[in-house]
Amino acid sequence: MKSGILYAGAMVLALSMNVTHAAGDAKAGQAKTAVCAACHGMDGNSNGPEWPNLAAQHAGYIVKQLKAFKTGQRTNPLMTPQAQALSDQDMEDVAAYFASQKVKGSEADASKVALGQQIYQGGIASTKVTACLACHGPDGRGNPAAVYPSLYGQRSAYVVLQLQNYRNHTRTTDKGQAEIMQMEAGKLTDDQIKAVAAYIQGLR
Repeated sequence: MKSGILYAGAMVLALSMNVTHAAGDAKAGQAKTAVCAACHGMDGNSNGPEWPNLAAQHAGYIVKQLKAFKTGQRTNPLMTPQAQALSDQDMEDVAAYFASQKVKGSEADASKVALGQQIYQGGIASTKVTACLACHGPDGRGNPAAVYPSLYGQRSAYVVLQLQNYRNHTRTTDKGQAEIMQMEAGKLTDDQIKAVAAYIQGLR
């Protein structure tokens, strides 16, 4: 367990040395989020469980993902065409607006919280799963310096989907980060994924 946490910590340090932070205009970004609001909500709190909350997400992470969708490094039938229509400045402005909003969070599935908390805070020693907090922090707010996303109050269904995508190696964006996530998610069962996702949804 200790070696896994140290490995993740080393990756955070290495990745944080080459990060360009978004520097957008939140007011300008609000005017550019009309299309985004259909799925992600006017204030970044999504309208459906399959779409991520963007409220309070790190601006740098939002920009990085939008650029990945635009270039095709990350694909999604809804997000790809939306990102392709955005300039770099649009991305920075939209990211600044969503980052300035407050995430509302949702109630967690009480039957899954105990196991989810155990995995998030302590990992799983028997299968060498690293505690999620090693990269995402004890409260789930992530690491903006390393462009590790905030998971605070994120939608459970969306977290499940992303962990499954990492486990299946169908999400490969964010080299270095993706390798860590593929390795860790690959050690989790479906029930464990659902449990940690439920715990994350309840963080707020």
